[in-house]
Amino acid sequence: MHIGKNVCDSIIGTLLEIPGKNKDGIAARLDLLNMGVKTDLQPEYGERRTRLPPRPWNLSRAEKREVCNSFYGMKVPEGYSSNIKNLVSLQDSRLLGLKSHDCHTLMQQLLPVAIRSVLEKPARYAITRLCFFFNAICAKTVDVSKLDKLEEDVVVTLCLLEKYFPPSFFDIMVHLVVHLVREVRLCGPVYFRWMYPFESYMKVLKGYVQNRTRPEGCIADRYIAEEAVEFCTQHLSDVSTVGVPSSQKMGVSKPLSGCTNTEEVLPYIEQHMIHIKTAYPKFRKRTKWLQDKHNSTFIQWLRFKVQSELEEDNHGVSENLRWLAAGPNMAVPLYRSYLIKGIKFNIKAQDDVRTTQNSGVYLLAHTMQVASAKDKNPILSNMGFYGVIQEIWDLDYQKFTIPVFRCDWIDSSGLVVDELGFTLVDLSKIGHRNDQFVLASQVKQIFFVDDPMHRGWSVVLSMPNREYNDVIGDEVLGDVIIECEPFTRGMPNVDTFDELVGELGGQNIRGGCEDIWIE
Repeated sequence: MHIGKNVCDSIIGTLLEIPGKNKDGIAARLDLLNMGVKTDLQPEYGERRTRLPPRPWNLSRAEKREVCNSFYGMKVPEGYSSNIKNLVSLQDSRLLGLKSHDCHTLMQQLLPVAIRSVLEKPARYAITRLCFFFNAICAKTVDVSKLDKLEEDVVVTLCLLEKYFPPSFFDIMVHLVVHLVREVRLCGPVYFRWMYPFESYMKVLKGYVQNRTRPEGCIADRYIAEEAVEFCTQHLSDVSTVGVPSSQKMGVSKPLSGCTNTEEVLPYIEQHMIHIKTAYPKFRKRTKWLQDKHNSTFIQWLRFKVQSELEEDNHGVSENLRWLAAGPNMAVPLYRSYLIKGIKFNIKAQDDVRTTQNSGVYLLAHTMQVASAKDKNPILSNMGFYGVIQEIWDLDYQKFTIPVFRCDWIDSSGLVVDELGFTLVDLSKIGHRNDQFVLASQVKQIFFVDDPMHRGWSVVLSMPNREYNDVIGDEVLGDVIIECEPFTRGMPNVDTFDELVGELGGQNIRGGCEDIWIE
C-alpha cells in the first residue's frame, strides 16, 4: 500500500511539478552533471532566475491542463474510489489530497488513460508498463507460473524509467517495487493482506463519535443501535423501507435470474430446434435463419408444450417451469437503480445527474458471428458486447422476479483495440437494436473514461469483482476482463516495447516544451 502511494506521488509530483513531491530540480540536474551523463541538461544560471532545459518527463503547460482535465472529467462507479474531481485543482494544474486508495486506483487504471496524449512515447509507455505491473500483482487471481516473468519485466521497466527520469526519482520506495513479486510468491495475493477495508471501516467508526470527550462510548452505543436495527429489519423484510425512493430496488438477484441456462429449460430448447428443422426442411442448413426462427417462436411453443405436458402428467413439470411458461405480468415496474450482489447498477439518466457512473455493462456471449447479411456460414464463438443501461425492468413471474436491463449496445464499427490493448468505444454508434435486453446476472459492470487522444472515443475500464468467496466464478470473470482491457495481460515484453516506442534519437532535451525557470 505505502509503496504504491509513494511511487504514485513521485510520478504525479514529477509530471505536474507539485512542490514538495517533484523529484526534478537544480540538485537533480547537478547530480547528472557530477555523474558525467546528460550534461546538456545542466542548469543555466542567470541574474535573477535559473533555467532548466526540459527533459522527457517534463510536461508543457497545455499538457498539464490536459492531464488535469482528464482526471477532472472521470466518473467512476460507486465504491470504486473517491470522487476524482475533488482531487484536481485546475487553477494550479495539480492533484491535491491523494489518499492511499486514490493512489492505488490511479496506478492501476486511471493514470495510463490520463497520460495517453502527453509525453513522448518512450517515457509514456515506461510509466504505463509500471501501471500494468501494479495491476497484475494486485489481481485477485495470480498465475504462479508467470511470477518469474513478471519479476524480470519489472526490473526492465525500472531500467527504462532510469533512461528518462532523474536519479533523484529512484529512492528506496521505487527500489522496493522489485521485491513485491517475491512478497506475492511467499504470502499469496495482495488483497488478503492490505488494509483498505479496515481503514474504510475506521472512517465509519469515527463518524459515530458525537461527543469527543467520550469517543469509545459513542462508538459502542452507535454500534449496538445499528445491530439492533439490522436484527429488526430481518423480521420486517416484507415491509417497504422508509426513506428509500420507489425508483430504486435495493434487493438481491434471485437464483432464477439465469433461467435461460438452467437444466430445466435447455431440453426444451433442443426439442424446439428439432421441431423447427422438421417443420421447415428446406432451411435445415441455414443456421442463422433457424436461430432467428427459434428466438421469435420459442416462447409460444414453450407455453403450449408445457400445457400439453401438464394435461398428460403433472409430475414431469416443475413449478418454476410452469411459471416461466406462463409468462410474466404485463405490468412491469421500472427502476432507476438496482442492487445485485453488492453491485449497484443505474440507468444512464440517473448517472447524468450524479458524480458516479454505474450504467456501463459488459456481456460475454456465446453467439453467432456473421461477416455480412449474405453470410450463410456463421461461426459460433464468444463475443464481447459493451453497452449502457437505459431501463431496468423487474419481470414478475408471481413466484419470483427476474431483473433485466434494456441497454444501448455499441456497434462493432464503434469498437477498436489499440496497440497497448486498450479497448476504445464510440458511444454514439448504437447497434443491435433488435436485441437490447439482457439478464442482470449475465453482465459485468464497467465504466467509460473519455479518451484524451481521440475525441469522441472512450476507454473501457472494468470494476474489480467484489465476490471474494466465489473463486471459480472469479476465474471465469478473469477471462472476461482480458477481452475488456489490457491490465490483466501483464506488461508487454521488451521486444514489443521497443517496437512500439521506437528510438529517441539520442536527444535528452524535449522539443516543443517550455523551459523551466526557477526564481
